[in-house]
Amino acid sequence: MNGSPGVAINDAVPLPATDTDDATSPILRLDSVVKHFGGRRRKPPVRAVDGVSLTVGRGETVGLVGESGSGKSTLGRLALRLLEPTAGTVTFDGSDVSRLRRRELARLRRRMQLVFQDPLSSFSPRMTIEEILTEPMTVHGIGTPKTRVAKCRELLDLVGLPSHALERYPHQFSGGQAQRIGIARALTTDPDLIVCDEAVSALDVSVQAQILNLLREVQRELGLSYLFIAHDLNVVRYMSDRISVMYLGQVVESGPADTLMDSAMHPYSQALVGSVPSLDRRGELRTPLVGEVPSPTRPPTGCRFHTRCPRRFEPCDHVDPELLQIGRRSAACHLLTSEVGA
Repeated sequence: MNGSPGVAINDAVPLPATDTDDATSPILRLDSVVKHFGGRRRKPPVRAVDGVSLTVGRGETVGLVGESGSGKSTLGRLALRLLEPTAGTVTFDGSDVSRLRRRELARLRRRMQLVFQDPLSSFSPRMTIEEILTEPMTVHGIGTPKTRVAKCRELLDLVGLPSHALERYPHQFSGGQAQRIGIARALTTDPDLIVCDEAVSALDVSVQAQILNLLREVQRELGLSYLFIAHDLNVVRYMSDRISVMYLGQVVESGPADTLMDSAMHPYSQALVGSVPSLDRRGELRTPLVGEVPSPTRPPTGCRFHTRCPRRFEPCDHVDPELLQIGRRSAACHLLTSEVGA
């Protein structure tokens, strides 16, 4: 197993409760967050998120990757308190979001926004773009009717759309244009953090590139932080400063984007990276993942990945691996633990 370049494997130490990388005073902090759904009438709950800790620094983009059903989108909604956590804490700019009252949460909500995978599904087809963009400002009591319209025009210009788009309806726009409007809507309340949930996965590749570049330009201009959720590792690498890899409700590896993509430590991360087409790896033999992701209602004992892991050995079946930190990286794998003890 490859360690982090320039970092001795013996430098690995158990990671504290929070993924603390190098972000100081992060804008978002999740500590041992859990979200279970259901679990009544003798049926086990769906363990969608099961003890995840991570941080997002100010002006930073943290990518969140994993297969469908890994808990990425649920975690994004927990970060915004669109879902209530079963356990753990979510802290935004020093405030414990889970303990805020409704009025306090409403004031904080304007600083946290979400960009959806399909913006058209979140737009009312009966509302004009002006009404769609001014609605968040009206809800949060921002400005006057005149200044709200002026801000809408500024935001449309920022995302590359003409001001006369305000008079039109959502169905009159292409997918890429609709996503630009979705980004403009997220910016209407002057947020500090935006959760991008598969924000480009429904778009053509050429349009994806335009939206990704737009998101980066907006981030540079406004100093935004992003939690960027996606399944396309090339997209996540392009956007992210750091990447966290999720499997069956848990983070199995985190680290700087380029380092993780170039030398992943966890076998699951290695399999994900190996599945990405690359001109640099055309001659490499790949070991594809076999089997299905286990049910989140009855996750495997021990390492949750052991039922599909090509490097599985004795402790994997029954001992939950400890999340270890090596320099600026962290991973939860018994192979890593065995190398530390060697």
